[in-house]
Amino acid sequence: MTSQTNRQFLLAKRPVGAATRETFTYQEVPVGEPGAGQILVKNQYLSLDPAMRGWMNEGKSYIPPVEIGEVMRALGVGQVIASNNPGFAVGDYVNGALGVQDYFLGEPRGFYKVDPKLAPLPVYLSALGMTGMTAYFALLDVGAPKAGDTVVLSGAAGAVGSIAGQIAKIKGCRVVGIAGGADKCKYLIDELGFEGAIDYKHEDVLAGLKRECPKGVDVYFDNVGGEILDAVLSRLAPKARVVICGAISQYNNKEAVKGPANYLSLLVNRARMEGFVVMDYAAQYASAAQEMAGWMAKGQLKSKEDIVEGLQTFPETLMKLFSGENFGKLVLKV
Repeated sequence: MTSQTNRQFLLAKRPVGAATRETFTYQEVPVGEPGAGQILVKNQYLSLDPAMRGWMNEGKSYIPPVEIGEVMRALGVGQVIASNNPGFAVGDYVNGALGVQDYFLGEPRGFYKVDPKLAPLPVYLSALGMTGMTAYFALLDVGAPKAGDTVVLSGAAGAVGSIAGQIAKIKGCRVVGIAGGADKCKYLIDELGFEGAIDYKHEDVLAGLKRECPKGVDVYFDNVGGEILDAVLSRLAPKARVVICGAISQYNNKEAVKGPANYLSLLVNRARMEGFVVMDYAAQYASAAQEMAGWMAKGQLKSKEDIVEGLQTFPETLMKLFSGENFGKLVLKV
């Protein structure tokens, strides 16, 4: 195994604003052998997520930051090719924090097995992975939608938003997606069955909300923050729930994060706004994945992946998330 080379991207510095190729150090090192309790995984697909930008920042958060000089953190799926851990055998496919590299070597903390015979491996990074868990619990537990509610999602054609919107449909809600571009809006209506779509790149979001949500918004699933959050706050229905799942419009700010200017709408409408971190629900992942797999088998839930090939493209591919170039769950094929 030591004859193999492991290509790695390490965090070189903490970016101010957007990350670039210079944010990372690329290196090639020999692949080692697993020690006691360790496994060696050949990485096949890596999940690229907006949260990765936050992991580069120093300071307190829901998860420790990636340290300077460490392999950049990334969730992924791969195959065990050597093992000194009784819980994992050679040939097993696993999901875990593999890092932006060809091979993971270490203790499989938080890793779990997946079966490529039941679903393609990229789906375990999308609907049946952390993305799906985020959509499921953020919508159902924090958003608490009821049949007949109007549910609005920003980033609706993205990884989490598209799945959360479909779950809202399954629960009998009227769903409106906010997305960038005619193709994405068409996809939301024609392919996912949303009742409405608002193209934030080519129309006024507030005008779109008045058109698509004449009775107000019962649940807002926020993935972007900023001006779109402000617009939706102005259209809340009484007792509305606002789920703060992400704020991608703010992650690359060089200035302070822009908070909501219309927050008093929460008071007027007796509404609530609540943050969400998927790791709080780890004990319930298995049951959620089972239910979502059932929806997929019935054709009620679709999973769309945007797969880019080549580990070397990592820095540029990651930035597709922040320009809105990706269409579906962004996955890097190693």
